[in-house]
Amino acid sequence: MNPFKKLASDTAIYGVSSIVGRFLNWWLVPYYSFMFLPGEYGVVTNMYAYVAFFLVLLTYGMETSYFRFASKSKRPEDVYSTSIISLFFTTISFILLASVFRYEIADLIQYPEHPEYILWFAIILGIDAFTAIPFARLRLNNRPIKFAAVKFVFIGFNIGFNLFFISLCPRLLENNPDSIINAVYSADIGVGYVFISNLLASVIILILLLPEIFRLSYKFDKKLLQQMLSYGFPILIVGLTGMVNQNIDKVLIPFLVPDDQNPMFQLGIYGANYKLAVLMNMFIQAFRYAFEPFFFARSSSKDDPKVYATVMKYFVIFGLLIFLSMVLYIDVIKIIVDSKYHEGLKVVPLILMANLFFGMYFTLSLWYKLTDKTRYGAYMALIGAAITLVLNIVLIPVIGYMGSAIAVFICFLVMMLLSYFLGQKHYPIPYNVKRIGTYFLIGMIFYALSYFTTNLSVVFKYLIHTTFIALFLFFVARLEKNEISRLFKLSKKK
Repeated sequence: MNPFKKLASDTAIYGVSSIVGRFLNWWLVPYYSFMFLPGEYGVVTNMYAYVAFFLVLLTYGMETSYFRFASKSKRPEDVYSTSIISLFFTTISFILLASVFRYEIADLIQYPEHPEYILWFAIILGIDAFTAIPFARLRLNNRPIKFAAVKFVFIGFNIGFNLFFISLCPRLLENNPDSIINAVYSADIGVGYVFISNLLASVIILILLLPEIFRLSYKFDKKLLQQMLSYGFPILIVGLTGMVNQNIDKVLIPFLVPDDQNPMFQLGIYGANYKLAVLMNMFIQAFRYAFEPFFFARSSSKDDPKVYATVMKYFVIFGLLIFLSMVLYIDVIKIIVDSKYHEGLKVVPLILMANLFFGMYFTLSLWYKLTDKTRYGAYMALIGAAITLVLNIVLIPVIGYMGSAIAVFICFLVMMLLSYFLGQKHYPIPYNVKRIGTYFLIGMIFYALSYFTTNLSVVFKYLIHTTFIALFLFFVARLEKNEISRLFKLSKKK
């Protein structure tokens, strides 16, 4: 099958769960903006930042290790059973420890009145870590439809539970104070129902995946595990430092913003506007789900370098199109978020571009995975984490959450450039840097020109912005005319 057609097909199917699914789930952000004050939403942002760190720690690179070893093993079921048994024991240990020390942990992260948050999230994290391998198996075995279906179930239940607890229960009690709803609802829990909804949805997903979990040989290969851990350890470092790059700002803001400047309010504003970059995130996530097994499966093909170069170019084109669509229509997009959050819209362009750089970095990173030089991924991630930490610590006390946006932008730009230059040394790929640079230049010119339309009438302004996007597509079509035609012809032949 034409590799481009296969990658596009898998990306589209994974996109059903990732893009469409996450888009549906993302509507909780504007919903929360109307239901919670920025300070309350700051709690949600803060807690899920901690979750991101611990989820990487609890999977300890096992997902990527599973892809690598199962794809080249004559007995992939042994790889699967060893992976899932290892995760089972580490997950149970984590839940027990978090439960025993929940009061101390709650004090440490400044939630002394809510130790229950620690227990809830320990279970959520445990389930998410344990089910990572069953989900990875679905991807490796080319079962994107079931993967998408299970993800959709989670999203549906998560949204449903949120609406039930946050909106329906208060309304039912308002009309009937003695309702049986009192047995499952307490107004004092407040924003905690966001976490309870996640917990209940995660339990349902665990139940749905039980057939995949029990479909194993129960063979535990200690030697294989040691090899997987050795391969995955640099991936763990990459993951942890990646979480530093993406989430440390949401952990540090409550500690670095002076109390008189309301740190949780600022975190809520920043967190909501950070989420507005969701289209870029969803595109990258869907692409990642399809791309990782795609390039592992093709690792021995002689045509790989040219294929990867082409993939990168079109990834950038679509990423820039998403960037322009978001920033040129930001005044329309902001309507879906409560006006009390609008002051943070200035971070959206920076976060969008930072995420595009991150997506490019991920695409470039195939060189150290295919050559088993994963330590380089750790080195680059550590450099990025150092940049992020330093810039956040320096900038947050001075300019608040805007400093965090600048930090994540610079971090991913540097990492992307490092990966490109190191990759060309160890695994040369003929990326069309000139063409990619041209598209960036065109996109940035249109973005800069949009500032001159600020004072125009709404109709005229958006007519001009739409023209900018049309012109960008025109330039792409003109420059890629021959290659697009060739790819379509190749697709028809296959």
